[in-house]
Order: sequence, then C-alpha cells, then structure tokens
Amino acid sequence: MTWNTPQGWIASRSRQLHGSQATAFIAKLHSPAPVPAIMVLWRGLLLLLALGLGLVGAQKTLEEVPVQLDFDAQKVEGRWLTMQLAASQAGLISPGDPLKLALHSIWTRGRNLEFILFWIGEGVCSKVNLTLQPTQIQGQYQGPVEGDSSVHVRFVSTDYNSLILYIRFKESGELTSLWALLARRMQEDPRWLKEYLGYVQKFQLQKAPVFNLDAHCPPPEA
Repeated sequence: MTWNTPQGWIASRSRQLHGSQATAFIAKLHSPAPVPAIMVLWRGLLLLLALGLGLVGAQKTLEEVPVQLDFDAQKVEGRWLTMQLAASQAGLISPGDPLKLALHSIWTRGRNLEFILFWIGEGVCSKVNLTLQPTQIQGQYQGPVEGDSSVHVRFVSTDYNSLILYIRFKESGELTSLWALLARRMQEDPRWLKEYLGYVQKFQLQKAPVFNLDAHCPPPEA
C-alpha cells in the first residue's frame, strides 16, 4: 500500500489502535478550520507516540532531567545526525514505515532556536521549521506546536560534537518523552554512547527507529 500524503499514513496507523484510543486519536486530528498538511503530520506523529507509548510509570518529570551547565546556543548550530533514539515504550512508528521524520540541523534566531526537520514519504518530501523560545533555565527551550500542544526541549549534555537531547511533548494534558543521541558525523563516540545508555537504563526507555536525511528535499519530478 502507498501513502503519498501525511493524512493517508496517519489514517492507516490510526486503524491499528483500538477502542477509546482510536476514537480519541481520530477526534484530535479533525479541526473546524483547515490545517496545513505538515501540521497534520506533526500533530499526528506525536499523537501516535502519545497513544502508542502508553505513558507508563517510567515517564519522568522535567525536573528529573539534567541540563548542560553553561550551555552555549551558538556552539550547537549546524548539521546534526541522529545516532540513537529512545522512548518510554516501543512506539507505533516502525522501520518499515514509508514516512520518515528526521532532524537535520539547529540554528539560532536571536535568542530562539530553530530546529530544521525533514519528512519524506512515497513521492513526497517537506521541510519543517520548528522555532522554540528559551525558558528561565539555560539550555531549555519551549514553544507551541498547534492549539494547546507544546514542546519542551532540554539539552541534557554536550561537548558540541555530540549531544544528548530530551524532548517532551504535551497534548491535552498528556505527556510523551523522547531521548536522542546526536553527533556531527556518522560515528558514535563510545563515551557519549555510554552516557546516553545510562539514561536509557535509568528511565527505562525502549529503543526507537532512527532516520537521517542527507540533504534537502530533491526537486519535484517534471
């Protein structure tokens, strides 16, 4: 089966949910006003995670997550590759899915940070710009996604060549967390991998599939 729109993929995934979870998922995707396709995708991916992860007891509060001392946003700018990704439980997004979402780079925009992501499916590719504002805690950023949804990002630890990132998504009062190990090049540093796996063990996380896109979206076919 082919999914050439984010809505088609999300609808397919929603059929794998059962009972009240599926009802709630579908209801949240419908909006009284037209929503851009990329926002449907972004909301849908995070909602799938929120429903699929189950929000079990291993979910930790933001205060339990460390943050890099003397974080320097300028030094984190540029291209990043995802080496490891983990969540509180194995999610619904599997390596076999045709739709992939990948972090490409991070840039400063004044005091804000802009995260550049790309999603690619069968015959479609789009760029996502997510801008987050700094909080009172150095190394922590937050911002709205859509409606009452919001994202917190915390730079847990970094030497600016490797980076451990914590992402918390809030949707209608429900929380979902993801942890990522990023690097400037496709080669894992054993020291950073050990630190990252320590958090995976401490917070009882499950490994999730990793996607990286080498460049910008290819030009559309004529």
